[in-house]
Amino acid sequence: MKLKFYAFTLAEGATHVAHWNNSRKIAFTLAEVLITLGIIGVVAALTIPTLMANHRRQVAETRLEKFYTTINQAVKMAEVDYGDMTQWEPRENKYEKDENGNDDKTKELPNTEYWQKYFLAYMKTLKVEPYGHNSSCLLAYLPDGSVVNFANGSIQFWPSAKDFKFLVNEDTGKIKNDMENSGVKYFTFFFYPSGTQEANKYHYKKGVEPYKWNWDGTKEMLLNDNGIGCKKQVSNERAYCTALIQMNGWKIPKDYPLRF
Repeated sequence: MKLKFYAFTLAEGATHVAHWNNSRKIAFTLAEVLITLGIIGVVAALTIPTLMANHRRQVAETRLEKFYTTINQAVKMAEVDYGDMTQWEPRENKYEKDENGNDDKTKELPNTEYWQKYFLAYMKTLKVEPYGHNSSCLLAYLPDGSVVNFANGSIQFWPSAKDFKFLVNEDTGKIKNDMENSGVKYFTFFFYPSGTQEANKYHYKKGVEPYKWNWDGTKEMLLNDNGIGCKKQVSNERAYCTALIQMNGWKIPKDYPLRF
């Protein structure tokens, strides 16, 4: 087979032939680069908040269900030691004493003995401490990064302890309801197994349950109650949100009315 050779004629004034590269060279202008970066930035701005919100939802779901299981295991273990929970000694409000040795009803204290005896003694905690001064709150930090507020009225669970905060009345030192974070960053539970009132029927002879005081058993009430319903505007706090999530198998519903 004969090989073919190609002849080149140098241009006038040329001294050599440069290497011929068959690969195509592609160059971007500065404007094209900036446009591309801008598109990437827009996509990131749209997707990153969604990814973060989804992560917060997943953390809340996982830790809510875990807390519900853990605290009710504690109740069962306490029943072995102290008998049926409906017969436990009542939880009493505690107060600081005034100069005459009487209860100062303006200075409430956490009932540490009650919560320690029946609950915390059977739970793994990193730290347990009262919250601030003149407060009925007892905080228990759990190993998974969550925190529980054992209050004299209810139990509030924060899936992420770093989100924990309370609004305090500057005049009285009392904790105020936090409508902004309820149902999103913290969730309300209740324990009142001995209460025979009609309003307490979903807590009677039960362990720690999502807050269902005065509930009529319908999803509509959980969503629409003006005082404690799971909606944007309420007069108290969104205490019913926890029951709504439990009703959905401890998964936050796709049509959940609050944003994470």
